[in-house]
This record gives sequence, structure tokens and C-alpha cells, in this order.
Amino acid sequence: MKLLLIEDEPALSEALTAMLRSEGFAVDPVANLHSADAATRVSSYDAVLLDLYLPDGDGMDWLRRLRASGNATPVIIMTARDQVSNRIAGLQSGADDYVIKPFDVQELLARLGAVLRRAHGSASSWLQVGTLALDLQGRRARVDTQDIELTAKEWAVLEKLASRPGRIVNKEALDQALYSFDDEVGSNTLEVYISRIRKKIGKHRVETVRGLGYRLVNEART
Repeated sequence: MKLLLIEDEPALSEALTAMLRSEGFAVDPVANLHSADAATRVSSYDAVLLDLYLPDGDGMDWLRRLRASGNATPVIIMTARDQVSNRIAGLQSGADDYVIKPFDVQELLARLGAVLRRAHGSASSWLQVGTLALDLQGRRARVDTQDIELTAKEWAVLEKLASRPGRIVNKEALDQALYSFDDEVGSNTLEVYISRIRKKIGKHRVETVRGLGYRLVNEART
């Protein structure tokens, strides 16, 4: 899944970006609202992590504009503003959750997982597609009762496919899930990851829809 991180403190931004990427997320870090606007114009995100004190404006105002434009991407506010009135204002402005700095990274991951589950209409952390099961919070996968070892980028691709079982996911959407802006993209890199995933979950579980993209099916064909 792809995240937009809006944070102007370099050390915190770098640490969060590294941590989230190690958990399998593709992350676009930006340091101001102007860059955040540019990012949302050219890419779609599964969630936004938003600081409020930014050099070119208040994150709360940016969030209100985002919601007024019809963008419903889940947003978690990250801020040192710890008064109850500030938290209420953030939620009323359209935030999906609110974490107070300094926060434990495991708390952020748990809140992010909960927000993403709600966005996908699921109360459980497990996403089931036939015999394939993905633990969205623990970022684990298994087929039947056998655990499947996935790299971070393999997870990113499979999670995107599993979020739309039986439906075509176009290559652009999978590329966006796989890469952040500073990644170098090869012409056949997505196909390489699809091939690796097929070897792990069954080669017929991921169908190629020529000219359109890929589709995860419920069960392997015989």
C-alpha cells in the first residue's frame, strides 16, 4: 500500500519513511503542503500521515481543503497538539485518527492498520481470498495453514491484488503500490514480482489480463 507522509522535521521523516518501508509500505515523504498538493495531483494513496505544523501552512487547513475537494483518502494526524479540543477539531476537519508526538511506532502501525481496515470495510485484520489469507496488521500471509514468506515489495503487490479479489488491478495501480517517487523503476520489474508471487501462492492464482493488468482469483485452476 502507498502512503503520503507530510512531515517537515528531517530526522523524524527519514525515520518514519525507513520504518514504514521496512513494513512493506511504499512511502512518498514531503516536507510542506505545496509538495503534498503536487503529490496528490499525480498519485493516489491508501492513507496520509499528516503533521500540522508545516512551513507553508497549517495541516488542518490542508485537510479541510482535501475533504472539500471530495478526496476521501484516510488521514492520520501526527502532532504535539495534545489538548482534547485540538483532537476534536482534527476529527471534525476530516481526520480518521490522531496520534500525539512523541508516539510509539507500534501504536502508529496499529492505528494505520485499523484505518486501512475500515477503509476496506473489514473489522478483522485478516483478508481472506479462497485459501489465501493475509494478515493486514501483522503483514503475514498463508495458503491453507502454511505460512508464506514474502518480501516487502511482494507483500505490497499481493496486498493490492487481494484488496480487489476477482477484479482487474491495472499495472499503474500496482506500480504505485510498489514504488515511491525515489525508487528506480525497471520496465519489467512488476512482472518479476508477479512471477515470484505466483511461485509462492500458486501460479494460476494471479491471472494476467493482457493489456489491462492482473487479477487475483479465489482458487487455483486444475
